[in-house]
Order: sequence, then C-alpha cells, then structure tokens
Amino acid sequence: MPTALIAGGLGVVGRALVEHLEDDPNWTVIGLSRRTPDFDTSAQFISVDLLNLADCKLKLGALTGVTHIFFTPYAARATFAEEVAPNLGMLSNLLDTIEPIAADLAHVQLMQGAKWYGVQFGAPYKTPAKEDDPRHMPPNFYYDQQDWLVERQKGKAWTWSGLRPHGVWGFSIGGRMNLMTGIVLYAAISKHLGLPLRWPGKAGFYDCLYNMIDVELLAEAMEWAATDPATANDAFNINNGDFFRWNQVWPRIAEFFDMEVGPVQTVPLQTVMADKEPVWAEIAASHGLQPFTLAELTNWDYLDMALGNAYDQMSSMTKARHAGWHKTLDTEATVARQMQRLRDDKIIP
Repeated sequence: MPTALIAGGLGVVGRALVEHLEDDPNWTVIGLSRRTPDFDTSAQFISVDLLNLADCKLKLGALTGVTHIFFTPYAARATFAEEVAPNLGMLSNLLDTIEPIAADLAHVQLMQGAKWYGVQFGAPYKTPAKEDDPRHMPPNFYYDQQDWLVERQKGKAWTWSGLRPHGVWGFSIGGRMNLMTGIVLYAAISKHLGLPLRWPGKAGFYDCLYNMIDVELLAEAMEWAATDPATANDAFNINNGDFFRWNQVWPRIAEFFDMEVGPVQTVPLQTVMADKEPVWAEIAASHGLQPFTLAELTNWDYLDMALGNAYDQMSSMTKARHAGWHKTLDTEATVARQMQRLRDDKIIP
C-alpha cells in the first residue's frame, strides 16, 4: 500500500490532498505540520519543525514505509533572497531524513506556482506561460528547490514532479497564500458594514484574463502527477482548464452574499482591514461561526499582491494535456461550490 507523506498538511493545498487521499483505502496518509489539525481527519499527523534537521530525524525517523512525498510548505520572509535558504532547507531536511530510511520511496513532488514565471514582480510576463519558458532573474526559491531535487534524484529509483497552479481556490486555517478566504472575508465584512462588493484590486486587473484551480481538482492532479509514469522527472502547469475575467466572477461572489456589485475602488487591504478584528468578532458571534480571528483565516498582504497585477495571467495546459491530464472544471461554477462549503462549515455567514 502506498504511503503519502504530506509536508504542509494543514495549508490550503496540503489539507485538500489529505482529504482527497484519506478517502481512498489504497493510501496511507501522514501529514506534517507544526500545528494540530483543525478538522476531523483519519490521517496521522506529526508536529515537526522542518527547518530543524534534528527535530526531523527525531520525529520522522521511523517513517520507513513512505513511498510518496508531497512537499507543499512555504516559509515567508521579508525579501525574495531571504526566502531561498529556509524553503530549500525544509526540503533538504525532509529528504535527508526520509530518503535513507524509505527503501520503497517512489516519488517526490514539489508544489510550485506562478511565481516561477515572475508574477510576484507585479509586471507582465510572457503568456500563456509555458513550463520551458526562460527563467526570470533570480532569486526564486522554486528554482533552488527544483535544481536541488533534480541533482538529488540522479541515479535514484524514485522520480520527481513539480506542479505550477496559479490562483488556488480553497480553504485552510492560517494558509498564507489563500485567495478564496481573503476574498470572501472581505465580502462578508463589506456586507456587514452596508457596503456594496467593490473590486479592491487594480482597476485593469478586473478586466484581464486570469486562471485558477479548485483545490479539490488540484489534489486529484497531485495524485496523478505522483503516480503516472508520463509525468516522471518533469514539471507541469495546472489549472481548471479555462480562463476567466474577474468582472465575470465578481458578480457571482456578490450574488452568493446577496450583495450589489459596486464600482471598482482600489484599496490596500492590508491597511483598511487592519482594524477589522472587532467587526469580524461581531459577525462571528451574531452568526454562530467558528471562533477564528481574521489573522488566523487570511493574510491581506497576499491578497493585495494577488489582485494588484493589472495584466493577463495565463498558464498553458498543453504539456499536461499531452501527458494525459484532461480533467477540467468551469471556474465560475466552482467558485460558488467552495464558498458554500465555507458557509456549511460555519467559517463565513
């Protein structure tokens, strides 16, 4: 029976993969996180500091049956250069611990993203982005991780893969790069204050093309890329399979909250939401929501970055299609489904 070791098992991507694989009796699932799970799960969870090699060896040294490693954590730092060492260190500490003891290790997967192409710089890049496009000027910890893993894999029986989603539409507690949660919290607070749902990002981006992936579809793609021989030792863009404009999806979000769509009003969310913890506490109490704070649920600085790039952002799916991945979702339809899950789970009103 394959055993999945999911590093970052409580993040938006890792959590979805835990939920996906634990429903399959053919998988044994082990999640890694410094926090304890905030949801019911049959997976085994181990609290470990991946930045500490000694802690990895102490906590993970008995995991001899691991066959597949899914690496999803992200260590944020003040600059791109400062991100390289900790994000590479977490990967190397995990491999230095597991590879020597896991005789049946078959695959190691990296979770990457559109930062591979330079979306973080706030300036246009070549679109549709393809996996073999020239790299931008470093630093970029994705490059360091992949180069290190490629070198590590040489001559080994196990293989590697990398997946590059763009926006990820799903839920987690404390997930730093969580597009959906920030948007729906902004919407809920706007409604509570009697405001229309105004687009807070750059005006031009409201009309630009964009792509994202439903996190449940991403979990399926992760399993595919980790188990299909056609994906061995390669990286792939991954998204819902369509493109959209926010001006098409934004009314669907407003409809979900029974709100009017207001005019575009670009605001720095990190600034205007800084004083909204008491407002959210009032909303949570009045609607009987789970007692999470805004700080636990989202990171406004990430949302400012994600909605602040006024240019088309598209990733080509041709390579994944040729490798055998053909599943698609209609983005406008999936947006409402994931928001309803948050409502059912008493995260939002």
